[in-house]
Amino acid sequence: MLHTRKINSVQKTLAWLITAVIFYIPANLYPVMSTSTLGRTAYNTIVGGVVELWNQQAYFISVVIFFASIVIPIGKILVLMWLCLSLKLRIKGRKQERMVLYRITLWFGRWSMIDVFVVAILVSLMQLGGILKIEPGIAIVAFAVVVVTTMLAAEAFDPRLIWDQEESKENHANTHH
Repeated sequence: MLHTRKINSVQKTLAWLITAVIFYIPANLYPVMSTSTLGRTAYNTIVGGVVELWNQQAYFISVVIFFASIVIPIGKILVLMWLCLSLKLRIKGRKQERMVLYRITLWFGRWSMIDVFVVAILVSLMQLGGILKIEPGIAIVAFAVVVVTTMLAAEAFDPRLIWDQEESKENHANTHH
């Protein structure tokens, strides 16, 4: 299947990434959820929520949220930044490795909203019990923006640019011989 080129791919990718970084700050500084038990309310950031879930022996959910909320978004941002900078700085070599990194980033993008869904499920499940009340915080909105903007950044990136530098060098060599 043929696809048209993505115009200004690197610039658009960087713009989406800068937006993601800007929203990642409040997503981690403000509460992602609040829990109320017997009149006591606790506000948890993403990291605080991970620690709280771990302390409540919800190890699996804690690890999933840690990876989905901290490791994966930072990894996606760093990988896409590296890909854009390597193109801007015309760093040669390792094209296959860059393509693998890009494909992994796309694959993880499909799972990026998992922690937003986990908070939504926790909110709905815990409301049923009546003793514990969980409500989403303002940071969940900022984090959803991070997820969407990193997905848009990955989609804006044109992976063919990784190979263009090599092709233009080969074409240049072939026209002079």
